[in-house]
Amino acid sequence: MTPTDSKCQHITFHTATQTSPCRILSCVEKAPKCAHVSLIPVADSDQGSCNQPSGSRVLQDVHISALLMENFLELARENTEKDLETCGILGAFLEHETYYVTTLIIPKQESTSSSCEAVKEEEFFAIQNEHSLFPVGWIHTHPSQSCFMSSIDLHTHYSYQTMVPEAFAIVMAPTDKSRSYGIFRLSDPGGMSVLKECEESGFHPHGEPADGSPIYEHCTNVYTNTNLRFEIFDLR
Repeated sequence: MTPTDSKCQHITFHTATQTSPCRILSCVEKAPKCAHVSLIPVADSDQGSCNQPSGSRVLQDVHISALLMENFLELARENTEKDLETCGILGAFLEHETYYVTTLIIPKQESTSSSCEAVKEEEFFAIQNEHSLFPVGWIHTHPSQSCFMSSIDLHTHYSYQTMVPEAFAIVMAPTDKSRSYGIFRLSDPGGMSVLKECEESGFHPHGEPADGSPIYEHCTNVYTNTNLRFEIFDLR
């Protein structure tokens, strides 16, 4: 293994070239010992399906580094310039009833301008198992669309939220001038019930939940933490 280090302000990057097909980027924010933790603001939205949180169940808090989101967008830039989506999986550990996102895995994937599908799933499952990570969510780009959850996104997220109730989806929409990113989850039980009963595939409309809640909502339990160390595994 031949490490190459570079420094940029308070961030240290460690890139490693190794015999395995996995490219690893470790990012460490050299923040003060007392980290600054802040709630990610909910942007104004004209999307009727994505209002303020409904009466969903009480969730444990999740901490994530804003730098992780920025790094993902940078790694997705080549695809974004080609109008292709990019996706990644977020892994976390649980401590004192709080999830800490410490790992971003960018799997091999097949992309279009409006969809992205991970392939070779056994590769990122192996990383999750090796590091004892909870699959607490996923992140993907909308390279030329606005910031929202499509019907395909909702079905993808349903599988995450079924496994981990705190699971969230990050949509990065660099061309959306009103909201460049959003952090969403299915309303529970409303949205979860709709997706559980839906057997359609591809892009399609969903009915409104029976309880009158939006089918998905902004997360209010996700916080940025300036003192989080994380790793990125780029398997492409």
